[in-house]
Amino acid sequence: MYRWIPRPLTDVALLIARIAIGVVFVAHGWQKLSTNGLDATSKAFQMMGVPAPGVSALYATFVELIGGAALILGALMPIAGLLLFLDMAGALLTVHIDKGLFVDKGGYELVLALGGAALALAVAGGGRYGVDGLLTRRTPQTASVPAGSAAA
Repeated sequence: MYRWIPRPLTDVALLIARIAIGVVFVAHGWQKLSTNGLDATSKAFQMMGVPAPGVSALYATFVELIGGAALILGALMPIAGLLLFLDMAGALLTVHIDKGLFVDKGGYELVLALGGAALALAVAGGGRYGVDGLLTRRTPQTASVPAGSAAA
């Protein structure tokens, strides 16, 4: 694959994206847990027509809080990113889709951006400057040629 951006800069860009998106998710999860409370979040979800509002409130709260922290740390990126994407897809389809694009009208621009970013991070990973990157760093290996075979 051709890379026109040097690997260290890509890793820095992924770090910045992870932290920026993670902070927004943590803030929204904390708001649901602490500022509003789970009961109020569940009632708000019920008023918005979210299916299974109690379960949905628990899922949204803890996926945003824990998943956002995982993004910040660069840990479990495929899992955290996918769960956050599903969280935003649920918000898009159950609450925001019929309100248009713009967030000031209750629209879907924020959930679309957050969901897309979470999915991109799930697929791309968090780069070398995170927990996953530190745990999966490998030393370069040379290809071994089995004895008795000719190297091509």
